[in-house]
Amino acid sequence: MKASIKQACRLAISGVALAPVFVFAASSADSLSAATPGADAALAAPQGAGAYVAPANTFVPESSRQMPGDAGKRAHTNYHIRNLHGIQPRSIEDLAVAAPASEGANPDSTFAEYPASLACVYKIGATYPGCVPTNNSAYNAKGGERAIALVLAYENPTALADLQYFASFFGFPKPKFKKVYANGNGSCVTPPYDAGWALESSMDTQWSFAMAPKAQIILVEACSNSYVDLMYAEQIAQQQVLLYGGGQISNSWASGEFPTESSDWDWVFRANWTAGKPISHFFSAGDSGLGATYPSSSPWVVSAGGTTINRDAATQNFQSESCWAGSGGGTSAYETYSSTFGTGTGPWTNYQYPLFGQSARRTPDISFDADPASGAYVRSNGGWYVVGGTSLSAPALAGIVNSSGNRLGVAPSLGGYYSNMENNLLYAELGTNKEYFTNFYDVTTGSNGASAGAGWDYCTGVGSPRGKLGK
Repeated sequence: MKASIKQACRLAISGVALAPVFVFAASSADSLSAATPGADAALAAPQGAGAYVAPANTFVPESSRQMPGDAGKRAHTNYHIRNLHGIQPRSIEDLAVAAPASEGANPDSTFAEYPASLACVYKIGATYPGCVPTNNSAYNAKGGERAIALVLAYENPTALADLQYFASFFGFPKPKFKKVYANGNGSCVTPPYDAGWALESSMDTQWSFAMAPKAQIILVEACSNSYVDLMYAEQIAQQQVLLYGGGQISNSWASGEFPTESSDWDWVFRANWTAGKPISHFFSAGDSGLGATYPSSSPWVVSAGGTTINRDAATQNFQSESCWAGSGGGTSAYETYSSTFGTGTGPWTNYQYPLFGQSARRTPDISFDADPASGAYVRSNGGWYVVGGTSLSAPALAGIVNSSGNRLGVAPSLGGYYSNMENNLLYAELGTNKEYFTNFYDVTTGSNGASAGAGWDYCTGVGSPRGKLGK
């Protein structure tokens, strides 16, 4: 990396304010602004590109396609759209679907998920028999605090309108929303429009909001999907979240790993730390099956894997979760164990030590519904879509953690050393006799190239959340 670029990016932690242009578009009532690890063979699964191929009834947008040579240079989104029309789409708009049923169980046998159904499955909202997909006004979500920022590339001109419609349709309170252009690095004045990234940002804002509707939602738009622009936007997001006392930053983008990832960019996730205002970073683990991606493989972030929601074909009742075949996860080739602070894993990021010892970073850490076959409704550009991928996992998990109110992040531990406090909590519960099986669902079926199993695995990490405790 050129020294001038890194120097410009490091302004955030040298006390120089990064200068974004703000586009305020907000609305609210009062504001305008002891589990055992899996089998040894599974834990030793190799790092490498997954072999997952999307089914014929799903569409992978151009923004989610990994291009040769992009690793460390440009990032891609991590979502697939359910194609319910049996056509070869000419654009994303061709895949729009009818509005979800306004009441009662959804008669669509494909089981597209609602906020109420997933809140029921993950036990963060009202529970009801079978957690069937329904627009259930009894959800009446009340969780959320401080702020959740979503970092995306490019402009989404309908982000606020789509979020407001989503909230009204599903019976949520009015969202508190702000959009910020991360253009202070001179890459643009207004980020250009990109349809693929726009649907991504609609999904991220809506599903982080759905899990934490009282949180301030901040959409931070980078000028492009280059690492330079996205990492600059990450620091702008940190500054914005600090204004609200801390919170979560969700990122649904990734690329393949690259040799200089640790030294080039890991420092960003420790930037702008302020006592009493913790920030935790979430990243999608990827949608190509077994294999680590970056920044998900950074030891300073929470890596979000993916599951499949399994339902009874006749009753639609929730039965179980299994590993989604497309979920990313693997052993990092470059985030290896080191005694040098800030380089790879080490004593300061030792939450995986009980599993792997002095070894490389493994992903993911925790999981959420990601299979397009059990995808969720997203409102984008005035239409409805059924969307899956670990791009859904990351913002939803950020919302659940926000709603839990534990206020953890990357911060100096009690001993004075920087540590990923959110992952410390997640992994500490893995070996408990009661808390683990109360606070998490241990996903033990399915494979993404490595089989899911008891305890931690390469598809779902420690498992999926159940309730707000221990998050």
